[in-house]
Amino acid sequence: MHHHPAAPPSPPAPEPPASLRRTARLAAVLGACFLVLLVLVALRWQPLVAVDGDISRATHRWAVRDDGVTHVSRVLTDWVWDPVTMRLLCAAVAVWLVWRRAAWWTALWLAVTCAVATGVQQAVKAVVGRPRPVWPDPVDSAHYAAFPSGHALTATVVCGLLLWLLHRCGPGRVLWRTAVAAALVSVVGVGVTRVWLGVHWPSDVLGGWLFGALLVAVAVLVYEWPRNGRIRLPARRRG
Repeated sequence: MHHHPAAPPSPPAPEPPASLRRTARLAAVLGACFLVLLVLVALRWQPLVAVDGDISRATHRWAVRDDGVTHVSRVLTDWVWDPVTMRLLCAAVAVWLVWRRAAWWTALWLAVTCAVATGVQQAVKAVVGRPRPVWPDPVDSAHYAAFPSGHALTATVVCGLLLWLLHRCGPGRVLWRTAVAAALVSVVGVGVTRVWLGVHWPSDVLGGWLFGALLVAVAVLVYEWPRNGRIRLPARRRG
């Protein structure tokens, strides 16, 4: 009777790096927070409805009274921080990644993430079906359901993705601080303008921020998990 030597044990699967584990934990926390807010909004939880109403009524009074700030808010929300502007910025960066760095995978990942974010946001809006604020003297108008804010979500997704890509390239201190400041101003600013103009409840904006940050965290996991960091942006140039 022949005895075959036992096969050597297979090596344990490598653990994901610490950065991926942190990102996964962050995604879990963001997902839980968004889910709680989604349930409260869908159930029309009275304390949340009351806070939304109090803040929205106050900001609407200020918006009606202060034409100058309201006009600036409309320009910012309709042109500078509009979702179409944000998506065009993403498209420009994707083209640059292909043209200057030959980073086809990164460009595709960026474009697909933005497209998925748009589709998922519209699906959640349709499912929740939350009405927007209604005023006898509106200063602006908007379409579709209210929750989550598409402006807040899109700005968060675009700024988050671009900041992550920039960080991977090892920017200088001045460039990094400038980019972070611009991203914070854009993400916070667009949320404030949506409430100021009376087209969203504050919790709509909070939902957009949370959901957008969740999508960024999941996108980073999708990008990095298979090969632990495929991005090599500084490696190759064209022209």
